[in-house]
Amino acid sequence: FPPAVFPLSCVVQNYSWGKVGLESEVAKLVASGDPLAQIQPDRPYAELWMGTHPRGDALIRDNRIPQKTLGQWIADNPACLGAKVKDAFQGHLPFLFKVLSVNTALSVQAHPNKELAEKLHAQFPEHYPDANHKPEMAIALTPFEGMCGFRPVEEIVSFLQNVPELRALIGEVAAEQLERSGSDDPRGVSAALRVCFTRLMKSEKKFFVDQLNMLVKRISQEVAEGKDTSGSNGDLLLRLHSQYPGDIGCFTIYFLNLVRLEPGEALFLGANEPHAYLQGDCVEIMACSDNTVRAGLTPKFIDVLTLCEMLNYTPAPSSSKIFPPAQSQLDPHVCLYDPPVPDFTIMRIEIPASIKLYLISAMDSASILLVIQGTAVGTSTAAASEMSLHRGSVLFISANESISLHLSSPDGMLLFRACCLL
Repeated sequence: FPPAVFPLSCVVQNYSWGKVGLESEVAKLVASGDPLAQIQPDRPYAELWMGTHPRGDALIRDNRIPQKTLGQWIADNPACLGAKVKDAFQGHLPFLFKVLSVNTALSVQAHPNKELAEKLHAQFPEHYPDANHKPEMAIALTPFEGMCGFRPVEEIVSFLQNVPELRALIGEVAAEQLERSGSDDPRGVSAALRVCFTRLMKSEKKFFVDQLNMLVKRISQEVAEGKDTSGSNGDLLLRLHSQYPGDIGCFTIYFLNLVRLEPGEALFLGANEPHAYLQGDCVEIMACSDNTVRAGLTPKFIDVLTLCEMLNYTPAPSSSKIFPPAQSQLDPHVCLYDPPVPDFTIMRIEIPASIKLYLISAMDSASILLVIQGTAVGTSTAAASEMSLHRGSVLFISANESISLHLSSPDGMLLFRACCLL
């Protein structure tokens, strides 16, 4: 039998918003995972892709395996996915697992549901490369900040009253409609919110740049005078404006929740949920798709009309966006992040220093294992030889295979395991 458990060498994406050099968690993982890796101190290391995506198919680090990449290996050995996963996802690995290191904000974006993805892909294949939905989940590795979902209406109304430049862009009629919308009529609230947000995003370029410059100047003056600018969300506005001067996305801070995650806390982003990551490091998992509808904080193609049409305009407090993990019933060292979609689940495995032998148990799905901290030697009947595991190691584990970890680190281990629990 060919080995069914093997180490991977994964692809780095050097997007401009990534943290630079060894400031980046991605770069640190790559450097410790591969002693030959050269980290360039002035280059951004934004994403590490662990999976079979055509733009970043992982390389197999086992010279007994004839296939070069994980995608080729799975295509030749589809049973490794597990019977249910293989049937449900037509012989493909259903998820892409990542590490992100965010230095400057990512674009304000949302991902379409399946129905919209099919339509967008048929109409504009150059911008929407596939027909799949793209739910995603992020788990913080370091303190992590993002915007996600619409704020409670009273917060938005308060900004409309404190930020005249925002009110000017939206217009008096739409602003008053939102102010009058009552909590007893959620559909009325959503409709008013849609009008306000759409008017903001479709405002004339010269007009919003003038208003943005006025706002930035006013807040900068208030900061210089030592005034409290929180009523205008001043700190975040100045930060985003310094990253993307003159970008309409700077105004979205008045509509979207600011969510702060501590390490281990998670954010689940379903279809049509507006979001933008701002800062920090996380592991992320998503359905295999590249469909992203963008509308600001980006130099890329933006599609304001589609975004404003598709969004979920249900207001909710930022605390409601944090996705709680569940303690595994079978293993006290495992936390399950199991979102309401079939495509993926993440397990966080924390092994204390007192444990010297730990079993990564078999499951009926292929999985990808990432080591964040600690060292061990891994043995498996399905691996060709024993495997040295340390920070940055990535392993592919076929369905129904297990690994014994012989731990050698004084601080225990932290691992994340991506899989599909159907």
